[in-house]
Amino acid sequence: MNDEKKLTVAVIGAGIVGLCTALELQRDGHDVVIIEPDAPGGRQAASYGNGTWLNPGSVLPMSTPGLWKQVPGFLLDPNGPFIIRWRHLPGLMGWLIRFVLAGRTWPQIETCAAQRYELSRTTAQDHAALAEEAGHPELIRRNGLMFIYPKQADIDAEGQAWRLRESLGIRFRKIGSAELRERVPELSGSYTLGMQIDEGGQVTDPGAYCNALFQLAMRRGASHKKARATGFSFNGNRLAAVITDAGAVTCDRAVIAAGVHSRDLAMKAGDTVPLISERGYHVVIPDPGFDIPTGLMPSDGKMGVIMTPQGLRLAGQVELASVSATPNWQRAKILLNYVRRMFPGLAAKVDAIENDVGSPHYWMGHRPSTPDGLPCIGAASGSTDIFHAFGHGHVGMIQAPATGKLVATLVAGRQPAYDATLFSARRFA
Repeated sequence: MNDEKKLTVAVIGAGIVGLCTALELQRDGHDVVIIEPDAPGGRQAASYGNGTWLNPGSVLPMSTPGLWKQVPGFLLDPNGPFIIRWRHLPGLMGWLIRFVLAGRTWPQIETCAAQRYELSRTTAQDHAALAEEAGHPELIRRNGLMFIYPKQADIDAEGQAWRLRESLGIRFRKIGSAELRERVPELSGSYTLGMQIDEGGQVTDPGAYCNALFQLAMRRGASHKKARATGFSFNGNRLAAVITDAGAVTCDRAVIAAGVHSRDLAMKAGDTVPLISERGYHVVIPDPGFDIPTGLMPSDGKMGVIMTPQGLRLAGQVELASVSATPNWQRAKILLNYVRRMFPGLAAKVDAIENDVGSPHYWMGHRPSTPDGLPCIGAASGSTDIFHAFGHGHVGMIQAPATGKLVATLVAGRQPAYDATLFSARRFA
């Protein structure tokens, strides 16, 4: 890079999206300042507690045709995988209307899925390369991923989704009962079939992985401002600094990658984005006594079931409520019920931790979600020196490497390899 094109870029946020973006900006030769008040990879971050899946097939948004009929059930069923807290409904109503409208037809879903695939198609390869660079290749497993089903009718019920994946070029294969039993002998016999995505993978320890990427960025010359960003300072129409609660950070460009906290910063950069917390939970069964060779997702539970160094993690649930609302640990206990259903041999271990909700075995975090299932990536409306990189919902880990590459491309003024205009925050104007 020529010296005149070398920039100082402030990356706001050290979650997985911010870290991948910082590394790609460094690859382009820029100086990077990471603004993050908390420990990268700490329990406070959505990146820490996710389902660890690196699934190129995670292309469908949550909102699909006919979903509006289920909204009353989301309010009434305390044990469902998707719940809305009554008292927060007024504040969520505008988002929910956009959410339902975004998925009202299959052509809309197909357009959205194609855009999501651009950010997902090489996720396992990209993460493996980053882990190798960081000196921790063991943090990425590339053993595939498997959706598991009780019977063929359950696969048929998701036929539209599998056909859409196939149309995008996502490869998968059906796993019969004998192979499923051989690969996961501890699994309950109530699950008889699987759909395997061989190109998928897993982050074995997301917290450790985020910290490893942060350390890599620091070794490559990044600096860390331990502070919370609160706004921006301009010199005429050009960005001069990011304002934080610990002083100003002088920079030429800034990237907003602060997860669920990005909304207020985006507004100060000229964009009003309907961003809410898609609150997720996980629970860990320590020392389960066995390994599972690949990530699993039961069709009746829609959660990621994976092995981590801490134990068997079940991560999922969608709870819509404010960021400040206290955790509802009943959501995590629903996951425990699936442990009993999937792995009967773990019943005693589940009983031992069921009421230990203050322990590290339980976690709740805030996944930053837009209503249309697409993140906000691109220049801010109020300044071409500020770029958005947030709103990935529950697929932030999957889409982070491609997001980082896209942001670096846009900062450099290069033309992306695909049409990225649908990611612009201006779509919500």
